Amino acid sequence: MEIDSTDLKILNELQADASLSNVALAQRVHLSPSPCLARVRALEAKGVIRQYVALLDAQQLGLHLNVFISISLKQQSRKALQAFEERICLRDEVMECYLMTGDADYLIRVAIADMPSLERFILEQLSPIAQIEKIRSSFALKQVRYKTALPLG
Repeated sequence: MEIDSTDLKILNELQADASLSNVALAQRVHLSPSPCLARVRALEAKGVIRQYVALLDAQQLGLHLNVFISISLKQQSRKALQAFEERICLRDEVMECYLMTGDADYLIRVAIADMPSLERFILEQLSPIAQIEKIRSSFALKQVRYKTALPLG
């Protein structure tokens, strides 16, 4: 799909505030409402815009720990990877999961309330997964930067 400078302006505005009305968005990108809406619908149809969400404050919702967990599997067969991915995707605490290169096979980020909750997650959810060989946790002391907007230039 060809994305021109007007589409990039639309995407930047929506990344900053997806709750903008079409009229407000059109004004910001210097289009009339009808062509603006047509462009947004085309970006949605092509999958460039996957979904619209509200970003919540984890601290205010009692999720005080941001934990990065490196996971090594016993074997790296396609079947073992798929089985692990299916299990980990069922857990609401898991905010992100990446198949990695290097020492660990996966890196997950978990948003969780406190240490007892983390202990339960590791002992009751991760440890029973047969494919897991090693689990290592690192705690974020401070969030220096967090953004959701992709760099569009």
